[in-house]
Amino acid sequence: MAASMIQLIGFMLSALGQFLISAATAMDMWSLQDRSFTVVTNVFTYSGLWNSCVGTAYGTTQCRPYFTILGLPALLQAVRALMIVGIVLGAIGCLIAIFALKCLKMGNMEDNIKATMTLTAGIMFLLAGICGIAGVSAFANLVVQSFRFTTYADGGFSMYGGGGGGIGGLTGSLTPRYTFGPALFVGWIGGAILVIGGIMMCLACRGMTSDNTQRYDGMAYKAASQHTTYKSDVRPRTVYNDSYKAQSVDGRQSNQRFDYV
Repeated sequence: MAASMIQLIGFMLSALGQFLISAATAMDMWSLQDRSFTVVTNVFTYSGLWNSCVGTAYGTTQCRPYFTILGLPALLQAVRALMIVGIVLGAIGCLIAIFALKCLKMGNMEDNIKATMTLTAGIMFLLAGICGIAGVSAFANLVVQSFRFTTYADGGFSMYGGGGGGIGGLTGSLTPRYTFGPALFVGWIGGAILVIGGIMMCLACRGMTSDNTQRYDGMAYKAASQHTTYKSDVRPRTVYNDSYKAQSVDGRQSNQRFDYV
């Protein structure tokens, strides 16, 4: 009963994690524009794995997809691949886990087969969670590097308001910087839930295997010692009468004798 409950909870968590990493992959807010030093805050930009969008404070949004993959960074393409592999592994794991549920009776499937299928699904969930976490973390590292190395153009920011004749001490144009978007946190949470669900599925596999193995009950043999004495057989033996001789076909007596008890 405990193994079946752990298996069911692990499957539900894994399905939730699979939904979260799929949603994170489809979301466009992987990187969001930092509006800390932006004068106009009504318009902001954000981007994801597939689109680059511009949004306004009035709720209007316009997105433009990436038409080519040749001009994209190699790390972005690697993140795409990791997220797609994680989604595929999670989908296959969910399909296997449905047939491996102990609370569902499907034909004459034995518990050992279901335990093997549960272990396979758990390993796939673990791999899917690791791929999701790795992809989101790689994109987050790209955002952090871009944020640190982004500088202000044409003179930069002056604390004392001089040097460039700009308004309020701002001189020149500001290069937009990007921070973490909501999709990154959704992906991290989904990957962690997938890992937890995969571990629970692997633990449930141990409780589903039966310990009823066929054992050979052998007989213990004890060698006779030197001081062992053997008793003679005192039972009465049957005496056979050999007076009857068989006759051949031509009437002559044969030397062959038959003893009857």
